Amino acid sequence: MAQEDVFKKIVSHCKEYGFVFPSSDIYDGLGAVYDYGQNGVELKNNIKEYWWKSMVLLHENIVGIDSAIFMHPTIWKASGHVDAFNDPLIDNRDSKKRYRADVLIEDQMAKYDEKVEKEIAKAAKKFGDSFDEAKFRETNPRVLENLKKKEALHQRFAEAMQGPNLEELKQIIIDEEIVDPISGTKNWTDVRQFNLMFSTEMGSVSDAANKIYLRPETAQGIFVNYLNVQKTGRMKIPFGIAQIGKAFRNEIVARQFIFRMREFEQMEMQFFVAPGTELDWFGKWKETRMKWHQALGFGAENYRFHDHDKLAHYANAATDVEFRLPFGYKEIEGIHSRTNFDLSQHEKFSGKSIKYFDPQTNESYVPYVIETSIGVDRMFLSVMCHAYQEETLENGETRVVLRLPAALAPIKLCVMPLVKKDGLPEKAREIVDSLKLKFNTNYDEKDTIGKRYRRQDAIGTPYCVTVDHDSLKDNCVTLRHRDTMQQERVSIDQLERIIEDKVSIASLLKQLQK
Repeated sequence: MAQEDVFKKIVSHCKEYGFVFPSSDIYDGLGAVYDYGQNGVELKNNIKEYWWKSMVLLHENIVGIDSAIFMHPTIWKASGHVDAFNDPLIDNRDSKKRYRADVLIEDQMAKYDEKVEKEIAKAAKKFGDSFDEAKFRETNPRVLENLKKKEALHQRFAEAMQGPNLEELKQIIIDEEIVDPISGTKNWTDVRQFNLMFSTEMGSVSDAANKIYLRPETAQGIFVNYLNVQKTGRMKIPFGIAQIGKAFRNEIVARQFIFRMREFEQMEMQFFVAPGTELDWFGKWKETRMKWHQALGFGAENYRFHDHDKLAHYANAATDVEFRLPFGYKEIEGIHSRTNFDLSQHEKFSGKSIKYFDPQTNESYVPYVIETSIGVDRMFLSVMCHAYQEETLENGETRVVLRLPAALAPIKLCVMPLVKKDGLPEKAREIVDSLKLKFNTNYDEKDTIGKRYRRQDAIGTPYCVTVDHDSLKDNCVTLRHRDTMQQERVSIDQLERIIEDKVSIASLLKQLQK
């Protein structure tokens, strides 16, 4: 099945099973804005809990805050967002659609990768077990030609983005013969910049003096509170401040479901270090964050680092953690060495000293910062895309199953009476009541037991329990495992012990301590 078709099925699955709905759905939706349903919000909260606890529980020198969305407008002047938070946009005159020029070019580079993979797939099928992929990559003329074209385009694109050189970006689009996916034409306008911040007014009078912005990132809320946290928490460098919160960007080219939205959520941690040590800490946090992702069990081969060709004006090192999604490798987390730019700018614009006095060196300085920033929604999407599977069973039937990590699953256990009589529902309710304070436990009595199993498979419930007539006699139930569909007879008294450790966030955190 084509990856585009797989992605469409995942989007449809998210709506059908209560994970993600188009916002304002009964009014035909609102572009690039989504609501999380009853199962989606549980999965999302579990992702946030995994991140939060991995930061503030596993690191004694990291604490959390929750800063306001509305902030003093000068903050965004100091950070550079007012003057430099722009995307290069281009319009197609025939379709009347607007695109990000850099995304069009990145998609073109991805097409060269796709051509290489198709050549490799054809050769692997032709030669079977004797196929040597490494040698094929090094010697096949078509593979080498596509890699050469990609590298030349990559070099040219990287240089154009340094300015950015808007004329060169358009010329690349022309030279690569990139067409509008809707009209199929190459009738492009010039490339121009567009600021991404939403603005509004605070107070009773609408004028320029009251203009404020919806924050485009959560990081600045940490920076302006850095000294408050350091002093009240008696924090010593190195230390970090973590935050989870909403951010807003007026994305013109919002696409690929929840991958790029106008209202989204970030999990960010700013780690304050002594000048000169930042690149060592940058390397350490790269390793730490990759370990966090891989602890979910999605396979190391599905992750990679992508170092930035164009560094932001505040950074001296930057990389992305990319994950293989149905539409290619995409960024889900950024790790940046932001130097002391942000704190220095806020010191300059506020006129107040925010230097740190280091008792070990007996000197005062503005700390350097290592940032880890992960999009909750993108993380949610990567989890869903990896978990979604369609299986053909031994009896020829098919099932859709979400192989979610048990600790992230919205519902951990579903308890089902075999029939809706003979005291079985009451016994099942008794089990739910005994376990629901330990982990999210559901009750389901509608439809046949087979249909109920399929429904729980589709929402990713790792365990199901069936209460039958024998349960009333021997106090045992049938425990079914989602991934293997194997069933075992267990005592009701043992359910909590069997399940709790496997479905707790602590089970993931233990892997990070190894």
